[in-house]
Amino acid sequence: MFEIITWGGAALSVAGLVGLVWCILRVMKARKAGLSDDELRAVVQGVLPWNLGALFLSVLGLMLVILGISLG
Repeated sequence: MFEIITWGGAALSVAGLVGLVWCILRVMKARKAGLSDDELRAVVQGVLPWNLGALFLSVLGLMLVILGISLG
């Protein structure tokens, strides 16, 4: 039972990490495109909710890993 929680948490953490890498790559691509300040700000504002969601998913996964290890 707790092994499932641990591996599920690890999967959530990896999914969150993939989301964070996607956010970084998206902003780097926008910076290299030579956009104006307003356009770059719009891209960053669009990526921000995804970034926070990915961070939350990663933290939630790490909490599940710690819970699974502690209780298992």
